[in-house]
Amino acid sequence: MLEEITATRYVTPLREGGSLPGVMEADDLGTYAVKFRGAGQGPRVLVAEVICAELARRLGLRTPELKVIDVDPQLGAREPDEEIQDLLKASAGRNLAVDFLPGALGFEPLAWPPDPVFASRLLWFDALIHNVDRSWRNPNLLLWHGDVWLIDHGAALWFHHNWRTADPQRGFDAGDHVLAPFATAMEEADAELSERITPGLLDAVVAEVPDEWLADEPGFDDAQAVRRAYTEHLLARAHGPREWRPEPGTGTPAPREDKRSGSVGAFWKGIR
Repeated sequence: MLEEITATRYVTPLREGGSLPGVMEADDLGTYAVKFRGAGQGPRVLVAEVICAELARRLGLRTPELKVIDVDPQLGAREPDEEIQDLLKASAGRNLAVDFLPGALGFEPLAWPPDPVFASRLLWFDALIHNVDRSWRNPNLLLWHGDVWLIDHGAALWFHHNWRTADPQRGFDAGDHVLAPFATAMEEADAELSERITPGLLDAVVAEVPDEWLADEPGFDDAQAVRRAYTEHLLARAHGPREWRPEPGTGTPAPREDKRSGSVGAFWKGIR
């Protein structure tokens, strides 16, 4: 299971998207971007974050360390925004802490031409996990200490919002993926990564998710049954026909006048 820590101070909201994560300090003296189970789509977003980030880490893709953080709603008592106060009240208890990377920069594909092997591995991974949130408009990639780090996987594994329609061979549209134009080694990435997707690997990944985030899932008897469903889905996707695998070099390059402001990277850069 993920390491557990306790929040000691609410620092500031990260006003990215609709889930309203916040920067918090914890009793291990670390600083974290915290995602709250009381937000928007509830704990499924946290489940997706854990499964995807931990799977990425085991496949050799860099992601910030994750921890389970216990949040006392009183930490937001002085926050003037009532929406934030309500969010913290609804999220009392265990939430997800993502290690904050101080000074990280938002990824710009035109400023940092990616290696085709890395681009292909990342595109294959995102296609595997149904990640629709890695576009040139919002890459959800950070540059930190000379490496590329993956963040924000809450929109992936979207099939778990309606398990009855989950299809392991559902296609993946790579047309808007930030690295698709550079991913010219897809067959090599497929051969390498598909072999590494084993039942043991997936079981270890889904075991990191706290039981309470999987409880009361419609159609399942218990948390362990939900874990098995994630494992079976991803295993079937990785070892089935793989019609979902994007073709090499697909996608539309980012416009040369990409004027994104207020990106996640800007928050990581500006907040210490």
